[in-house]
Amino acid sequence: MDVPIGNAPVSSIQCMASRHAAPVKQTAQRLFFALRPALFVLASLACAGTAVAQPAELSVAYREQVPQRLDLPPDAVLHYAELAREQFQRAGVPLLGSQYVAVVDRSPQVQAILVYWVALGEPALLIGASPVSTGRVGQFDHFETPLGVFDHSLSNPDFRAEGTRNEFGFRGYGAKGMRVYDLGWQKARRGWGKGGDSTMRLQMHATDPVLAEHKLGSVQSKGCIRIPAALNRLLDHFGVLDADYETAASASALAEGTPPWVLAQDRRPISDAGRYLVVVDSQRDTRPDWSPAPLPLPLP
Repeated sequence: MDVPIGNAPVSSIQCMASRHAAPVKQTAQRLFFALRPALFVLASLACAGTAVAQPAELSVAYREQVPQRLDLPPDAVLHYAELAREQFQRAGVPLLGSQYVAVVDRSPQVQAILVYWVALGEPALLIGASPVSTGRVGQFDHFETPLGVFDHSLSNPDFRAEGTRNEFGFRGYGAKGMRVYDLGWQKARRGWGKGGDSTMRLQMHATDPVLAEHKLGSVQSKGCIRIPAALNRLLDHFGVLDADYETAASASALAEGTPPWVLAQDRRPISDAGRYLVVVDSQRDTRPDWSPAPLPLPLP
């Protein structure tokens, strides 16, 4: 598996005149932790000329840029929104304000990720859905992807794939430059031996574009969540789950510091960026028509 290659800096966001930065340098660092959501919103509004994608625009981008899409019927869209809401309640995590949420169904009969925009008092809006691969039990060192609400934050910094191959020629994190979303150490059920719970590093990332991407839609991973490379690029470019990272970038601009190196220089941060990945299990017995099993590659 790939490892971080260091804290290579990227350009900080310049949206305030330098003469205002010095008086607030120390204050901004304290406010970062106390007012993280507010800082991101205010900094976004203050950046003159910044184009901010809205949910409808992001939905169009999803359709245009992610070829691996699933077309859910309205009842399924509502069902997964309800499963996610139950997970938030079970975890005791309140959803404060409008934001994007990624929901993964680990059921072997589904294997899908759904990106929602949620707002208080409004129905959840589905932005798009795609096939994934989650943990495949029955093989050594493979975990069942854990259920729950997982916070995507700087507590477990992301990194980018180096694109290197293992001894089997497999690029576990996908092509070079793919974003690896790190969700920290999590308790999960071992899928081998006598079972039981242990800890695994939960990540969401692309996979080998030749050897594994065509298998998305079936259980394949050691417990992580594999997503299409095109979806990886879309989430990364628009910062769909980067609320914590963009807040840090805004605070670093105020303090004349360095934003998180993993953020791309050409990104286009959206408003209402989220921070949560929710894993559910629909416990389906059969495949729904909208999530067909992947087909084997044709013989050369």
